[in-house]
Amino acid sequence: MTAPRRSHVSVPTHRLIASRYPTVGVFDDLSADVDDLRAAFLLEAITNDRLSRRLAHLPDDEIVHGPGGTLVVAAFLHADEAGGRFTDGRLGAWYAAFDVATAIAETVYHHTRRLKLSADAFPSAIQMRQLVASVDCELIDIRGMKDTRPDLYDPDSYAASQPFGVALRWPETGPGENGIVYDAVRHAPGTNVCIYRPSQVRLPVVQADHYEYRWDRTGSVTMLRLTDVGPAPLPT
Repeated sequence: MTAPRRSHVSVPTHRLIASRYPTVGVFDDLSADVDDLRAAFLLEAITNDRLSRRLAHLPDDEIVHGPGGTLVVAAFLHADEAGGRFTDGRLGAWYAAFDVATAIAETVYHHTRRLKLSADAFPSAIQMRQLVASVDCELIDIRGMKDTRPDLYDPDSYAASQPFGVALRWPETGPGENGIVYDAVRHAPGTNVCIYRPSQVRLPVVQADHYEYRWDRTGSVTMLRLTDVGPAPLPT
C-alpha cells in the first residue's frame, strides 16, 4: 500500500455551530491547570454517560485552555453518536472548511438530512454561528483523490472513510496523525479539514457572522446572513 501523503496546512478554518450554544465557553476563564479543566468537564459529564466515555479518550494535554478553548473541546466531546466521515462515535473532531461557503454547504446538507427523518420537520429554521480558528500542522492529504479513492468520498456512505480515518487516528502502534485535509464533498471546489487533536486548533476562536437556514414546506432551503461583522484578524 502506498504511504499516505502529508502536507503542512497553515490556514484559517471556518466552522458553523448552532447559535443557541453560548458565545463564551463556560470553562474558558478557568485556570490553565489541566486537573481543574478535566474536573470541570467531568462535572458536566455526570449526567451524560456518552460525554464521560468520550472524555476518557481525550488525553490531558489535549484539553485546551484559552479564548474559545471550550468551543474546540466541545467539537470532540459533543459529536454525532454515529461519527462523521473520518471519525467514529468514540470522539469527535474539528471538522471545518477553508472558506465559509463550503462550511455552509456542508452543514446545510447534514441539517437537511436530519430534518428529513421527521415527518413534521418542514417548514423549519435554524440559526448558525460562524467560528474561525487557524490550523498550522501536518495533515494526511487526500486532495485530488476522488478518482483514485472514490470510496473515501462516497456522498452517501462512510463505510470506507470511517475505518480509514480511525486507523490514522488510533494506529496499532505510534501516536497517530493530526488529521486529514480533503476535498469538500458537498461544495466543489472547497476544501475541508478533520483535525484529530484539539491542540492543533490555534486559539483564539473568533466569533464571526450569524446565519439562518430556512426550509420551506417542500424542504427547499435558503440561507440568510443575519450579521456582517466578519472575523477579527487572527494572530500570526
